[in-house]
Amino acid sequence: MKKELQMFKRVLSLDYPSWSEREEEDEGQRKVREGLLKITLTVLKEMKQTDLANTLQTRLAPLYLKQHKRSLNEKFQKMNEGISNQGSSISLHEIYTELYITEGGSGEVNNEHELRPIETACRRPERQGTSIKCNDIFRPSPGQSKPIRTVLTKGVAGIGKTVSVQKFILDWAEGKANQDLHFIFPLPFRELNLIKHRNLTLMEILRHFFTHTNELTSTDVNDFKVLFIFDGLDECRLPLDFLNNPSLSDVTHSASMDVLLTNLIKGNLLPSALLWITSRPAAVSQIPSECVDLVTDVRGFNDPQKDEYFWKKVNDLSLASRIIAHIRSSRSLYIMCHIPVFCWISATVLEEMMGEAESAEIPKTLTQMFIHFLIFQTKLKSMKYDGKCDVDRKQARNSIMSLGNLAYQQLEKGNLIFYEEDLRECGIDVRDASVYSGVCTQIFREEFGLYLEKVYSFVHLTIQEFIAALYVFLCFFRQTGPANMFRSTLTDLLKSEVDKALKSENGHRDLFLRFLLGLSLESNHTLLRSLLKKTRNRPHNKQEIVEYIKMKIRENSSSEKSINMFHCLNELNDDSLVQEVQTYLSSTGTSCLSTVKLSPSQWSALVFVLLNSEEKLDEFKLSKYQKSEECLLRLLPVIKASTKADVNGCNLTAESCSALASVLSSNSSSLTDLNMSDNKLQDSGVKLYNCSIGEKGCSALASALRLNPSHLRELNLGCNKLGDSGVKLLIYCRIHAVNWRHYCVLPNCSFGEEGCSVLALALKSNPSHLRELNLGCNEPGALGMKRLSDLLQDPHC
Repeated sequence: MKKELQMFKRVLSLDYPSWSEREEEDEGQRKVREGLLKITLTVLKEMKQTDLANTLQTRLAPLYLKQHKRSLNEKFQKMNEGISNQGSSISLHEIYTELYITEGGSGEVNNEHELRPIETACRRPERQGTSIKCNDIFRPSPGQSKPIRTVLTKGVAGIGKTVSVQKFILDWAEGKANQDLHFIFPLPFRELNLIKHRNLTLMEILRHFFTHTNELTSTDVNDFKVLFIFDGLDECRLPLDFLNNPSLSDVTHSASMDVLLTNLIKGNLLPSALLWITSRPAAVSQIPSECVDLVTDVRGFNDPQKDEYFWKKVNDLSLASRIIAHIRSSRSLYIMCHIPVFCWISATVLEEMMGEAESAEIPKTLTQMFIHFLIFQTKLKSMKYDGKCDVDRKQARNSIMSLGNLAYQQLEKGNLIFYEEDLRECGIDVRDASVYSGVCTQIFREEFGLYLEKVYSFVHLTIQEFIAALYVFLCFFRQTGPANMFRSTLTDLLKSEVDKALKSENGHRDLFLRFLLGLSLESNHTLLRSLLKKTRNRPHNKQEIVEYIKMKIRENSSSEKSINMFHCLNELNDDSLVQEVQTYLSSTGTSCLSTVKLSPSQWSALVFVLLNSEEKLDEFKLSKYQKSEECLLRLLPVIKASTKADVNGCNLTAESCSALASVLSSNSSSLTDLNMSDNKLQDSGVKLYNCSIGEKGCSALASALRLNPSHLRELNLGCNKLGDSGVKLLIYCRIHAVNWRHYCVLPNCSFGEEGCSVLALALKSNPSHLRELNLGCNEPGALGMKRLSDLLQDPHC
């Protein structure tokens, strides 16, 4: 034992080689060393020497742990931008650009089309939310005592969630960060789907995915600090039945994948393990909020990061500068570059086109950009796989129709990930699937999961929507497929799709419509003829559909829905309404709008102009426009994108309150400061549920209530981060100024024993007619529970 302890001391010296191999030892020696190591680690941790304990455990780790680290290093050091062909991969360090990630936010579902919040992303001040570096997500914030076990990271498709995971793993494997972790096990949901019908133990799953860890034991998993990464919750095809699945706590007991996952997330199985789950916003609600310690939001590239990406991606600095200038000149393209995948698409197209001595017209709309991308990738496939410089148009058309059928059907179902059964449903022979995935190598990718089963996907949702729109467009001219009911004119088809998009509450048909309208232009037909035969001439009046869209803008009371209509006009190269408002603003300024009567279409155009100008929105003042409720309701999207809103003395009523409440509770709202003073809002109630209110907000609210006592009957502050100090402020307000005499609703407000005890004492010292006290999902502790129990038994309360 003394000899082993001396060896442990040498291991902790600075010059100890971290990758030295252990000498051969018999079973008895190994058991003595393992037993003594556990004792030593326990003693070091009791002495608060956690770093020494982690270093010792890592450097004396079994050989398979070191092999695991090497294996992940090899797997994740390369990055495939939109492709799965390893031969085309590049170093992650060479191209990686830091993403803008914020800490906090809601884990609630967001059913909006993913581009809706992105349309105003460039307008949103970057200080919203606490910025956090990817490698620090498991590090508690200053003053936070509770350790973080489970992190849920959300973000739209292509925004950089998977790349963030890859960078985190690579930095760990290279010894640069998070060295207190001994094992990281990345388990993408798309691969877990492939074993959803099998009963396995957790240990068997780890050995299947990571074959070099066959020596890993259940004792090791419990002793070492382990992180499980579940990437792509939105791709999960497991039921995740947290309510009805049986409890499981033994890693050696077999169960379905669903039971294992739910118990791991709930903490029944391996409660000491860390978990990191990534998801698109629409799927986050599958994980119960009480199982998540921290929500982070990947927001893609901010403006400087967009430029940095192009400087890194394009080797020619002069060309990179010209590409950046062109992207900035088109607001719709620049907004889309918030998404890293779109930066890659733009770089792919523009590097090819702008690098030529004489080039065709450079794309300025989304439809043009995607047509050029499709052409480029199809030509690349023809040269790479067929050895031809010219594209076989018949083969290209058949392939695009097959992929388009898949894209359209899966878009209708809301699927981004496809499996062999999905291809069969679209009439695609899975034996020839590699042909389809090879048509546009970087548009449609084929990946191999566990047991060599194949997983298919388009690189990004926008590409799937473009291919689906192209499919419908081609079906119309060929009178086949889902568009066969539109037998008259292309204008009728487009009008019908405009109506469908306006009826869609979540905007899921918005971008599909933009692409379809863009494809209807004769100039874009010309571009497509390099791939497809000349389409039959069918009657189409561009101006008729332009006027139809303008009419819909005038009729539609929702400015948010009208925003997409303006993007549609942009795809049709019509900006007359926008120019009308911009000309007026440039000559008079916004201050003169307070005396002008605007039409509904002009209001919508004003919203579009304000949201798409290059200036950052900070403070919105309603008085600059019109002091009216109509003006507020028309400009709600602008308020939503602003940090501060001043609607002081603007003759607002309860209807305005309802509209502003919807803005405050929106997942994509930037509003943090709202001045509603000097309006007759009535005192029927205040509801501030799930508005990210913390201690500072509590202080302001308590101060306002003390200064302006009312007959407030209900205060609902559920799902806000009030903490003990915030609750104290409100309780003080309750005692001295305000009598919410019936309901006090404070569930999931992040306060503990101290806050609960203060609440109990306050209620006991000042009895009222309290009928309901809701404190669910807080941590009152033993003392807090006892005082609340005593309160409930008091006959005077």
